[in-house]
Amino acid sequence: MYLYHFGLRELPFTLTPNTSFYLGLAPHNEALAVLLTALKTGEGFLKVVGEVGTGKTLLCRKLLNDIPEHFVTAYIPNPYLNPDELRRAVALELGVKQAQRMSNQLLTQRIQSRLLELHGQGHSVVLIVDEAQALPEESLEALRLFTNLETESRKLLQVVMFAQPELDQRLANDKFRQLRQRITFSYKLRPMTSSEVESYIQHRLSVAGYKGAALFPAKVCKRLTRISKGIPRLVNVLCHKMMMLGYGEGEYMLTNKHLNMAAKDTEDTATINISSAMLTSAGIAVLLVIIATAYVWLQSGGPT
Repeated sequence: MYLYHFGLRELPFTLTPNTSFYLGLAPHNEALAVLLTALKTGEGFLKVVGEVGTGKTLLCRKLLNDIPEHFVTAYIPNPYLNPDELRRAVALELGVKQAQRMSNQLLTQRIQSRLLELHGQGHSVVLIVDEAQALPEESLEALRLFTNLETESRKLLQVVMFAQPELDQRLANDKFRQLRQRITFSYKLRPMTSSEVESYIQHRLSVAGYKGAALFPAKVCKRLTRISKGIPRLVNVLCHKMMMLGYGEGEYMLTNKHLNMAAKDTEDTATINISSAMLTSAGIAVLLVIIATAYVWLQSGGPT
C-alpha cells in the first residue's frame, strides 16, 4: 500500500522473523555470543529467556544460520509435544529412518546410535527448542534425559531453549531442580533503549530500500520507545500503522500525531496522554478502511 509512496522495495515492519532484517543490537549480539561460545565448549543445556516480542524467534533463526558447519541441528519450533512425540520429532530431525513406526525403546536406541555416528564423523549435535515454555512437564523431563547421552569426554547432544519468562517460573519448582542445575548458561533479553529503537527503525527502512530523509525523527523515536516499552514487535506494529497513516494523509514525515493515533489502536502499548483533538481508535480504523478501499480501487484500474 505505502511502498511506492515512501520508495520501498518491501514492507519494513512485518512481524515475520526475517534474518535479512537482523540488526546486531547489544542484547541480541550478547545472547548470540553467549550461545556460540557455550556450544563450542560443549555445554549441555543453554537457555535464552525474553518477554513476548523481544526477538527470540529471530535470534533462534540467526543462530541456525550462523552456527559453525560442524554442528548438526535439530530444530523444534512448536514444542507442545508429549515425550513420545518429542522423541520422534528429534529422531526425524536427525535423519533416523522410520522413526514414526518404532517402539519407544528401539527409537531411543536409534537416536543414541545416530548421535554416536555423527560424533564419529566429527559433528556436534544441538537441539534447538523455540517457545520452550510450552513444553509439558513430562517433556521437560524427557528433554533432560536427552543430555544423559554422552561419551567419556563430552555430551552427544546439546540443548538450547528459547522461552518466555514463564519457563523460569516453572523451573523454580523443586521437581525441576535436576534440569535447572544442568542449565550452564542463561541469558535474558532486555527491551531496546531509545537510541537502539532509532537505529532499529533506520536499519529496517534501509534494508527495505528507503533512501530519503529520516521518516521517524529522534523525538518521535524517543516517545515511541516509551509507548512500545522497547519491545521490537510493538515497535514494528506501531511503525507500520504510522506509515499507513502518513500514506493516507500524503505525508512524508511521521510525527507524534501519527504515533498517538497508532498507539490508541494497538494492544499492550504503555498508557499515554493524548489530546482530545487526536483521532480515536474508531477514527484510525475508518482511515485504514479508506486506505484499503483506495488500494483495491487502484489495483482494479480505477473507475470503469
